[in-house]
Amino acid sequence: MDDPSIDDVDRSILHQLQLSARQTDTEIGEEVEVTSTTVRNRLDKLEDGGVIRGYHPEINYERAGYPLHVLFVCTVDPNELDSVAEQSLDIRGVVSAREMLGGERNFHAEVVADTVHEIEEIRNEVANLGLTINSSEIISETQVQPWDHFYPRAGPDARQDDNDDESPTDQE
Repeated sequence: MDDPSIDDVDRSILHQLQLSARQTDTEIGEEVEVTSTTVRNRLDKLEDGGVIRGYHPEINYERAGYPLHVLFVCTVDPNELDSVAEQSLDIRGVVSAREMLGGERNFHAEVVADTVHEIEEIRNEVANLGLTINSSEIISETQVQPWDHFYPRAGPDARQDDNDDESPTDQE
């Protein structure tokens, strides 16, 4: 499925997942006002279509024993961006790799470590991938919120799939 269409039910389900991905299909269905079967079918469609790429915990690295949280802002040949991103994720301590659309500083690697020495080792491994580290920024805190575009909107399709689970009825 290359380009799945997203309607208000899907948006509402995505919003609920952003609030808490630990909700059950039944709990999401209660909030979205559809059945748990509809939620499961929609989640399967969104996963198969690549809209939902995974379910990941938001970790406080400092409380988890990794007090150093650093962002390396780098420059890499645009033709090597995909390769460098993949390779960087194989380095112990790299928790995310971001490819930027344009500009000189086109690659960001977010890393965590327990000591300054470990940060230096990670820095050297990242640099060995053939990129230039322009700066390293200490991350003190990250705030995340659900994107409100997924918040339920009023509309005629808000309950359209709820009847998928039941036999058709006479329409007026």
